[in-house]
Amino acid sequence: MTLFTKIIDGQIPSYKIAENDRFFAFLDIFPLVEGHVLVVPKVEVDKFFDIPDAIIGELLLFAKPIAKAIEQTFDCNRCGISVVGLEVPHAHLHLVPINSADDLNFNRPKLKLSPEELKAIQQRIVAAL
Repeated sequence: MTLFTKIIDGQIPSYKIAENDRFFAFLDIFPLVEGHVLVVPKVEVDKFFDIPDAIIGELLLFAKPIAKAIEQTFDCNRCGISVVGLEVPHAHLHLVPINSADDLNFNRPKLKLSPEELKAIQQRIVAAL
């Protein structure tokens, strides 16, 4: 069972943004920038392009309103999207408010936000959905 499955199942707390029967979106607790959201399929698949064809397109449709909410909530040029998938063996995509390509540089130091800051960010995004 992956870390993300434990989050989806509620065994590990998270700052949930959205959920349906196939997908779960939550704040990255070590974000590149404020508003960094992870979107994962509930089915455990290691590599993004191994997600079954029947649901890979639905993943983007699930992520779309979240990306729009991020763009409304944060001062950014757009919501960037990235698939890296090296840290957790459970396919996922990153939605990140960006103003330049460097904002998607995963080698940069991550932010260390307090639970109160994360909760406030969660509430702002959810309110914009």
